[in-house]
Amino acid sequence: MALNMADGEEDLPRDAKIVKTLLKSMGVDHYEPRVVHQFLELWYRYVVDVLTDAQVYSEHAGKSTIDSDDVKLAIQSKVNFSFSQPPPREVLLELARNRNKIPLPKSIAGPGMALPPDSDTLISPNYQLVIPRKRTSEAVEETEEEEESNEPKTNVSQEQQRSELTQRVSFPLGQKRAR
Repeated sequence: MALNMADGEEDLPRDAKIVKTLLKSMGVDHYEPRVVHQFLELWYRYVVDVLTDAQVYSEHAGKSTIDSDDVKLAIQSKVNFSFSQPPPREVLLELARNRNKIPLPKSIAGPGMALPPDSDTLISPNYQLVIPRKRTSEAVEETEEEEESNEPKTNVSQEQQRSELTQRVSFPLGQKRAR
């Protein structure tokens, strides 16, 4: 295998050369130099994770050193929990049949794109806003006078004062559809 010395490969570590060789063997000729660094980081992180897990398994078994069985178990555990297999084709087809039994909602006729009723969409507002009211100059003066006099407020709770200063605006949730 001849390495191209014009690309500065003589300065690369052995692992980076291996990554470049793997990329070339897979038919990848043009890539950014950062791709090699990303692969190396992924590679090192994976190895560290596997060896850390293998060490835990070895300690759990009461062994003083890590052996190949610990490494195999760590790799198998990583594969089992990191990658999930898609469900079988039959299961997906059954799910699709069940989903397709439910008819689509009737659309609203009108100009433009036909849309389902608002009750069947997720775009209808369903929230409340608390909008602070602007305080009048009289209310500001009364508040300042009460603060200066340091007298307790009579017959007016803090909750009432807050409700006087805010305005609640709510939007309907829309009708719930039957399932």
